Parts: sequence; structure tokens; C-alpha cells
Amino acid sequence: MPHHHESRHLPYTARQMYDLVADIESYPQFLPWNSAARIRSRRETAEGAEEIAADLVISFKVFRERFGSRVLLWPADKDGRLRIDTEYLDGPFRYMRSGWIFADRPEGGCDVDFFVDFEFRNAILQRLIGVVFHEAMSRIVRAFEDRARKLYGGDASR
Repeated sequence: MPHHHESRHLPYTARQMYDLVADIESYPQFLPWNSAARIRSRRETAEGAEEIAADLVISFKVFRERFGSRVLLWPADKDGRLRIDTEYLDGPFRYMRSGWIFADRPEGGCDVDFFVDFEFRNAILQRLIGVVFHEAMSRIVRAFEDRARKLYGGDASR
């Protein structure tokens, strides 16, 4: 159903942006509509990723929903890119997946690619978010940029 993709060139390192997105427990401090975050478990996978099971509470208008996700934090690949993949575990979605890829640029800064694809079980909530979906996803990406500026300084408007 709804899917969204954005790419940004930011004045931060790939590692800084990766660490910021991987800091799930801090999401309620800066992420729109995120009112709580809890880590259920952490472990290393056989493939070398860190696997996190996490719960987020999303509050939007009269809706308040908790959902669980499996987050895989991948170390740098042969090209130096860092990756975070998220899969749905439980909650209000039929399905949900998202991902981030972070790559340093030779001239400085990094490229950030983000995508999300999901569908709510609740048809009313699905219609409600459908109206504002792309603006909501852009607002979330901007919240990560604003957080980077607050943590690392600089101008992320490039």
C-alpha cells in the first residue's frame, strides 16, 4: 500500500547518521507521533548484524498504537555503507518494512537513503494516514535531520 522513499546528502558522517537512527530509545525525544520506545531484546546474528526487538508507541489524533519490530543493524559492507533494516513483528499493521542506507561521500558528508512500506489492519486508520502519508514521512525524515543538527552541529539543508 503506501510506500515512501527519500534520499538526502547530509554534512554528517555515515556513522553519525547510522548511530542516530540506531538509537531507538531516544525516538520519543524527537520523532513526531512517537510517544514511547522500549527495547525488548538485543543479540548478534550469525550474519554479523545486531538484531534488536523493539516496541514503539505511535500516537496520532485519537489513535494510540503499540507495534513491535525487528531491527537489523548491519556493519559496514565492502563499500563502507551502513544499513538498518526493519521488519514488523506485531501490532496494528498488516505488514511494515523500512530501511536506511548510509554511505560516506568522498568530498565529505554522507548520502542517506530511506524507504518505508506498510499497511494498517484498521481501514479507518489506513484512510486517515493515506491523506497525509507522504508529508508525514517527510516530516519524520526531517526530524532525524534536525536531531543530527542538534547532536552534531552544522547545516543539514544541503
